[in-house]
Amino acid sequence: MAQEKTTEEKIDSLLEQMTLEEKVGQMNQYNGFWDATGPVPEGGNAAMKYDHLKKGWVGSMLNVVGTEEIRKLQQIVVEESRLGIPLIFGYDVIHGYKTLAPIPLAEAASWDMEAIEKSARIAADEASAVGLNWTFAPMIDISREPRWGRVMEGGGEDTYLGSKIAKARIKGFQGDDLSKPNTIAACAKHFAGYGFAEAGRDYNTADIGTSTLFNSVLPPFKAAIDADVKTVMNGFNLLNGIPVTGNSFLQRDILKGKWGFNGFVISDWASIAEMVPHGFAENLSHAAELGTKAGSDMDMESSAYVRHLAQNVKNGKVDEKLVDDAVRRILRVKFELGLFDDPYRYCNPEREQERLYHDDHHAGVLDMAMKSIVLLKNEGNLLPLAKDQKKIAVIGELANDKNSPLGSWRLASDNNSGVSFLEGLKSYTDEVSYARGPKIFNDDASFLHEVQVNSTDTSGMDEAVALAKDSDVVLMVLGEHGFQSGEARSRTHLDLPGLQLDLLKAVYEVNQNVVLILMNGRPMTITWETENIPTILETWQLGTQAGNAIAKVVFGDYNPSGKLPMTFPRSIGQIPIYYNRFSTGRPDPEPNVFWSHYVDEVNDPLFPFGHGLSYTQFEYSDLEIDSSDSKNVKVSANVKNSGGVSGEEVVQLYIRDKVASVVRPIKELKGFEKISLAAGESKKVEFVLTDAELGFYDHNYDFVVEPGSFEVMIGTSSQEGLTGHFKID
Repeated sequence: MAQEKTTEEKIDSLLEQMTLEEKVGQMNQYNGFWDATGPVPEGGNAAMKYDHLKKGWVGSMLNVVGTEEIRKLQQIVVEESRLGIPLIFGYDVIHGYKTLAPIPLAEAASWDMEAIEKSARIAADEASAVGLNWTFAPMIDISREPRWGRVMEGGGEDTYLGSKIAKARIKGFQGDDLSKPNTIAACAKHFAGYGFAEAGRDYNTADIGTSTLFNSVLPPFKAAIDADVKTVMNGFNLLNGIPVTGNSFLQRDILKGKWGFNGFVISDWASIAEMVPHGFAENLSHAAELGTKAGSDMDMESSAYVRHLAQNVKNGKVDEKLVDDAVRRILRVKFELGLFDDPYRYCNPEREQERLYHDDHHAGVLDMAMKSIVLLKNEGNLLPLAKDQKKIAVIGELANDKNSPLGSWRLASDNNSGVSFLEGLKSYTDEVSYARGPKIFNDDASFLHEVQVNSTDTSGMDEAVALAKDSDVVLMVLGEHGFQSGEARSRTHLDLPGLQLDLLKAVYEVNQNVVLILMNGRPMTITWETENIPTILETWQLGTQAGNAIAKVVFGDYNPSGKLPMTFPRSIGQIPIYYNRFSTGRPDPEPNVFWSHYVDEVNDPLFPFGHGLSYTQFEYSDLEIDSSDSKNVKVSANVKNSGGVSGEEVVQLYIRDKVASVVRPIKELKGFEKISLAAGESKKVEFVLTDAELGFYDHNYDFVVEPGSFEVMIGTSSQEGLTGHFKID
């Protein structure tokens, strides 16, 4: 009996049968271009793409959804092309498909890897049910730049936390067996440096040193490779003068060489073609040559490869071995997805009907949403409200909005499918009166266009103030529209848009019992708000179950446990501001002006990384450090819930390598544990620091662990905790 061929042998056999044009076709991805259930296109670009499908000159399609549509397209290539190589179907499944979880930055605030993995699992379950088998997520760009709208799509400013989140999301999408029809291939993006776009302006250049690249930007991608992510996406940005799509150092030397990545690299939307306006490529043909040589395996929608790559090979500009390597990688993922065994394994219309908006998914995203909420301030314990609280005023346009809380990057969701905050509140009590206040956002806000903001018409202000004056407590729901963050949503001002601050000040004048409920996709500059408003709840954009999640926190059925994954600045002028900064040569205040500071602002942030309060209190004591084994330094502390209700605390461990051959930050997160404690309960929390936590990358990209003295802190945020020190030889 003949032995069954291995996957690699099957790939070899298939490659031997393929023409050069068919190989290049596998490297070509097209956007959806016509209704596959309708008439065949007869002319123009759509007819050309249809012809390419039949020839086997398309390896993947994106933005095609639905089991019927996907089956029709798959049938064309499987049944009509010469070799019948199935397509892989991709989509931006960022924080859910139909049932939406919180935006990724909000999920990061949970510091709960199990919940984050489950959230991605729910997204994969729904996406795969409509025929998709690949998501362009997770975005694992580290960013210290809240002006950049895409911070909403990532895990925040910290490399250690971001690496843990990357692994959790990839595991959630891909599961334990990629061939199962309810899993999808993940895509780690954007490789690399996109989160450091200058001035926070999207698509802008990034210019960073090797230490930042090696120690801050690359580690989450290395974690993704270790988690067996199947695909990696490059990006739109220059990195130190070279478009990352054409950067062989990143893609060939590091990703495929040093890390041994055996999946495939896809360009971002037309980023191969964009090397021309960047000034790196002369024309589209040259861009195809540069992209292939640099290791960009699949071309998303620029048509550079399908138009020019075969000719580049024939005229000797590109070695066919590079094409073979790219195709091998693409075919490998298709085999791992099980598409060669059954090209239609994702096309089950019964499952499509069953899994979308499933009750289990609603329960899962509600849990994720509650865990994502951060209590920033709670002077006087205005929260939680008593269940029998009377005369509750709810003010703000966002309170009655069912669309904005869904957030950005939710392409498949149904408009107005979220639970509004007002709806969530009314499931608890009838003691709620609502006033919109001035209109802030236009009603036709969309993913494709900039949100229009009202800054002049104060209609509704008087009504809102009158309601506040006649109420016992005021819940002000303010923030950004869901479409004010995300791709191409860079902002130079991070305050409350429009007339919202004017509204807040007017309400506060007549009633100081104000709870500010923020809905936003990024850190904001809320200095006046923080100085004056007693209670502030950061709720981000929480997805389908937003209103129910916030109501449960407001009434105390869930004790908030979130911690900030990004620093909140006091003013725009402080940006970039991040906790793991470097010391300067003049870090401390002097009696004269010659030290590192601003003359018009303090250095400290408004809210630091890792900050988040609870309805209870946690006390830290008994810091212990055992460095007798330098390969396993044990650090522990006792944490006690000294308040009156049970709660969860994220215990955070930070270190500082005091003297190193490459200067280390003043503080680096190197461990965390989320614990639950009943009132009065204590727990000893222990961390073990190994070479992985104590070392760093030098300028040769070698990982080194150097002897010397270390400071350590265990605490409730990056600015508050017990401190000690140890030495390793």
